[in-house]
Amino acid sequence: MRALGEPSRLRLVRQLLDGPHPVNDLCDALDLQPYNASRHLAVLKSAGLVEVEKVSKQRIYRLAETFRDKLAKNDRVLDLGCCRFDFNQLPR
Repeated sequence: MRALGEPSRLRLVRQLLDGPHPVNDLCDALDLQPYNASRHLAVLKSAGLVEVEKVSKQRIYRLAETFRDKLAKNDRVLDLGCCRFDFNQLPR
């Protein structure tokens, strides 16, 4: 839950719901600096929410399979019991 407690991380996850993206595309889409995006993505990765694949010099980020499956089953809603994250209603 702590990993999702920051608006930029929520926006990154929402962007990744559409599929894998290189970090530069995420920066452009969300108007983030590469350094900040990389730090947020590292937090999401350490929480097990995203996976990264290195392709040449790029890093391609995608939602972790278990996280993606949970969101797919619940129509893009993550229910943690104590709180819910509805990725359909979050700002882009």
